Amino acid sequence: MPLKIMLKKKQLSAGRVPLLLFLCRMISALEVPLDLVQPPTITQQSPKDYIIDPRENIVIQCEAKGKPPPSFSWTRNGTHFDIDKDPLVTMKHGSGTLIINIMAEGKAETYEGVYQCTARNERGAAISNNIVVRPSRSPLWTKERLEPIILRNGQSLVLPCRPPIGLPPAIIFWMDNSFQRLPQSERVSQGLNGDLYFSNVLPEDTREDYICYARFNHTQTIQQKQPISLKVISVDELNDTIAANLSDTEFYGAKSSKERPPTFLTPEGSESLKEELRGNTLSLECIAEGLPTPVIYWIKEDGTLPINRTFYRNFKKTLQITHVSEADSGNYQCIAKNTLGAIHHTISVTVKAAPYWIVAPKNLVLSPGENGTLICRANGNPKPRIGWLTNGVPIEIAPDDPSRKIDGDTIIFSNVQERSSAVYQCNASNEYGYLLANAFVNVLAEPPRILTSANTLYQVIANRAALLDCAFFGSPLPTIEWFKGTKGSALHEDIYVLHDNGTLEIPVAQKDSTGTYTCVARNKLGMAKNEVHLEIKDPTRIIKQPEYAVVQRGSKVSFECKVKHDQTLIPTIMWLKDNGELPNDERFSIDKDHLVVTDVSDDDGGTYTCAANTTLDSVSASAVLRVVDVPNPPFDLELTNQLDKSVQLTWTPGDDNNSPITKFIIEYEDAMHEAGLWHHQAEVSGTQTTAQLKLSPYVNYSFRVMAENRIGRSVPSEASEQYLTKAAEPDLNPTAVEGLGTEPDNLVITWKPLNGFESNGPGLQYKVSWRQKDGDDEWTSVVVANVSKYIVSGTPTFVPYLIKVQALNDVGFAPEPAAVMGHSGEDLPMAAPGNVRVGVVNSTLAEVHWDPVPLKSIRGHLQGYRIYYWKTQSSSKRHRRHIEKKILTFQGSKTHGMLPGLQPYSHYALNVRVVNGKGEGPASADRGFHTPEGVPSAPSSLKIVNPTLDSLTLEWDPPSHPNGILTEYVLKYQPINSSHELGPLVDLKIPANKTRWTLKNLNFSTRYKFYFYAQTSVGSGSQITEEAITTVDEGKMAMASRQVDIATQGWFIGLMCAVALLILILLIVCFIRRNKGGKYPVKEKEDAHADPEIQPMKEDDGTFGEYSDAEDHKPLKKGSRTPSDRTVKKEDSDDSLVDYGEGVNGQFNEDGSFIGQYSGKKEKEPAEGNESSEAPSPVNAMNSFV
Repeated sequence: MPLKIMLKKKQLSAGRVPLLLFLCRMISALEVPLDLVQPPTITQQSPKDYIIDPRENIVIQCEAKGKPPPSFSWTRNGTHFDIDKDPLVTMKHGSGTLIINIMAEGKAETYEGVYQCTARNERGAAISNNIVVRPSRSPLWTKERLEPIILRNGQSLVLPCRPPIGLPPAIIFWMDNSFQRLPQSERVSQGLNGDLYFSNVLPEDTREDYICYARFNHTQTIQQKQPISLKVISVDELNDTIAANLSDTEFYGAKSSKERPPTFLTPEGSESLKEELRGNTLSLECIAEGLPTPVIYWIKEDGTLPINRTFYRNFKKTLQITHVSEADSGNYQCIAKNTLGAIHHTISVTVKAAPYWIVAPKNLVLSPGENGTLICRANGNPKPRIGWLTNGVPIEIAPDDPSRKIDGDTIIFSNVQERSSAVYQCNASNEYGYLLANAFVNVLAEPPRILTSANTLYQVIANRAALLDCAFFGSPLPTIEWFKGTKGSALHEDIYVLHDNGTLEIPVAQKDSTGTYTCVARNKLGMAKNEVHLEIKDPTRIIKQPEYAVVQRGSKVSFECKVKHDQTLIPTIMWLKDNGELPNDERFSIDKDHLVVTDVSDDDGGTYTCAANTTLDSVSASAVLRVVDVPNPPFDLELTNQLDKSVQLTWTPGDDNNSPITKFIIEYEDAMHEAGLWHHQAEVSGTQTTAQLKLSPYVNYSFRVMAENRIGRSVPSEASEQYLTKAAEPDLNPTAVEGLGTEPDNLVITWKPLNGFESNGPGLQYKVSWRQKDGDDEWTSVVVANVSKYIVSGTPTFVPYLIKVQALNDVGFAPEPAAVMGHSGEDLPMAAPGNVRVGVVNSTLAEVHWDPVPLKSIRGHLQGYRIYYWKTQSSSKRHRRHIEKKILTFQGSKTHGMLPGLQPYSHYALNVRVVNGKGEGPASADRGFHTPEGVPSAPSSLKIVNPTLDSLTLEWDPPSHPNGILTEYVLKYQPINSSHELGPLVDLKIPANKTRWTLKNLNFSTRYKFYFYAQTSVGSGSQITEEAITTVDEGKMAMASRQVDIATQGWFIGLMCAVALLILILLIVCFIRRNKGGKYPVKEKEDAHADPEIQPMKEDDGTFGEYSDAEDHKPLKKGSRTPSDRTVKKEDSDDSLVDYGEGVNGQFNEDGSFIGQYSGKKEKEPAEGNESSEAPSPVNAMNSFV
């Protein structure tokens, strides 16, 4: 069954509260169509209290509607106003608005009065409010002679303003001659009446231009009072001033300027009354004088101040409560308090109320025979009186109507007829005002009509409420039904809501809500219907919101905002800053989904909002930008509590630039000793602004402070004032005191001097004292200037001394210093280590032992023992060579050490010397030893010469380091096939006295790999490798073999393809040139580019060169594992001492591990054997290339 609007009135749920405004607008729109007969309705009128500008024409508005169109008339001061008799007054055509032309002639005051408009037609008459017309006034101040005011410091003062009474009242403010507002504070402030109140005066209040200004906004004029002169003087100055100016000066008060408790300047007494009207703003004021300046507090007796409506103005001297109601009545107390006492004042507040509507009468449309009511219900304090009028006439004297009955604030209508149509006025009034409302009763018989446009399209966002309008009219009131679709299915109230004004509400519209809806209106006189259409759109969403950002000043920040929306809607993206437009600055740029701000400044901080708007919805997302930076430097540095060894430093922090200060760093400068150099003094937490600093005597201090936060450290503050501390004896003695002799007969005493800051006073000197440690001598002392060294001569060699260095200045001595031990100068040791023994550990390592040198013979600080060792002659060589001595130093008192890196099978000699700070002592007797055999190094070179069909000849040079007696050579070789696979290995032993060997019965044109090494009785040495190829019978065969070998290589195939491509390009060019008629020397080019497959390759650059049979007899080039000069360099088998130490002084632990260093230049031995200069084989070059 379809819903019918007259059966049930649906109530809005809390979730649909935002729809109220829309629905109310629609309800108010349900009015009688203007094409139907209806009584007049006032649509526009001037305000009840109408203040006009006397310089402009007077316009008194009165607009009304009705059918037939109403006629208008006016009353002035209760009597008919005949506008036809006044040439300055005209009525606007089609309305009742009056225009009084006072600009041509006449005065505004002539037309002051109370005006009322009446709009009338055949169905009734409506009347306007009583409009009180008054011209605005901005009178001048009366002339007055203002005497200068002289006050004693601390007295109270009230400067009266007393502005002229204007209409509307003026706005008061105090300024000086330069139109600058006078500063106000808890001590000096302006009252509600415009007077300027001083709780106590100070010398800085002295001035000659205290001027009160009155601004009349309606006429946009400002009036000025005569300037007031005020002079505040001390008591001594006051006596002289009174004597000199008593005849023409007003002297204010005789109160003492001493401190005093508060008293109220306004209001007077301890109690007062205040009355305010409901809905206005209640303003209560208390201003007190006293010294010190009193502070004002407010309370409400037997209640609390409303939280959201209470505001404090004028430094809490004014309490304001907005939108007051009867509940705000009561006693309010202001309390003025200073250190000497308190005083209070009670203000009794009564809230009255002009009439206000509870139920205002509404237009009533009835059909003949129907019943209805008009209700007029109002409230106020006191209770308002209700009076009824009919067509502007009091109902008591109006023509009688049998269909109506008056019951207090209600008129009841029954069985109305067309003659019952009229306009009724309800007047509710009390002593504070009145309310007047027009409501008509219109008796009509009309079939339904739908006022909403046909086929209206409604577009709604999914999951929101959809409101389909069906504005209607009819008399009697029609019933409303809604249908969806062409099949006419009725809509039921389980998922839909029907409102009284005919609107259909779909609380949560979904995609399936899309379609055509039909509204049907019926009454007993007929039926009307209308179709509307509904489309559901996807909501606009921000899928990527801007994020909170913290950036440093001067950097760059980017906010992202990605929006998803319905494809049929076009969104508008707007960026806002603090709910306003973005600054007009090129640093702000919008790039697609991003807002970018470059070179961020402090002013850029705030809330940035991305707002996406379509015709149906809008979404927004915000993010806060916090701009941070290092703090601003502290300022206002001040030194207090200045003592001999401490001072208190206070400062005011600078702006933290949105990053809390974590600490303050205090530095000092000593202008006396180190001007311009700043030193760290102390650090305190970021919450402190005071630091107690310890000071040293005789320093001219200046301090500066730096603030530090998470971003970094501020620049230093301005330096504080200088503070010179008194001189005192030194607190410290020199440090780093040492006694070391530079010669065998002296003692050099050195120390680190005190700096100027540590001297504590003028005349810094040092008392140097010394004596032998093991003797009974007295201390010898000398006072020296501010130096860092003193030399004692004539001392015995290397004797321990006790040394003291004490600081002193003109005030006194530093504390007694502790003695330190030093030694007089060293001399070279006199004895050599004895009983030197050598034990050979292996062929490259030996261990040396010796007896220590007596301490007395060392004559200095023992630094260690040094071993000199050298190879006298190799056991396998008879010739002499340059002797190379090596050195190892063993620190401390060690009596043994290891010698690494020795040459096997060699004769060595060594000696040992003791070392002190002066140098080396005499050497011990040379001790010789012999190292056993070791394995040899690799043969110095290996060459393959004279290749034939089935043989290869090998030539070699013996190892450069045989490390013993060679017993034999071992040759191993194996063939390598074309796929680089190795064949069986052949092992051959060759006598040690051979340097050449020929291998026979080899396969022709076969590559062989050779492994060659020497042997001693200890074992086999390092091997050397080489590769070679046997030859074929004829050069053509060798070439063919070489071509086959080359042709199987990938790189060669690629090269040939490149050559072919070049030839093809040349042929194409030739063809093109011939077609153009030119000649191309093809034969010459072909001769110059012979077949590359029969050209041998040059070794050095990989290109093809001219082939020669003589190359068959050149030695084959060995593989990439041997040097390119066909020789194998000898391997240096000597163990490098660098592996055991650093530099020239190698060291070893007692177990022979190396901790020392060696010295001496190692002699290079020339490589033995002949170096071949023959060119390598091109075939082998090809093979080695791959």
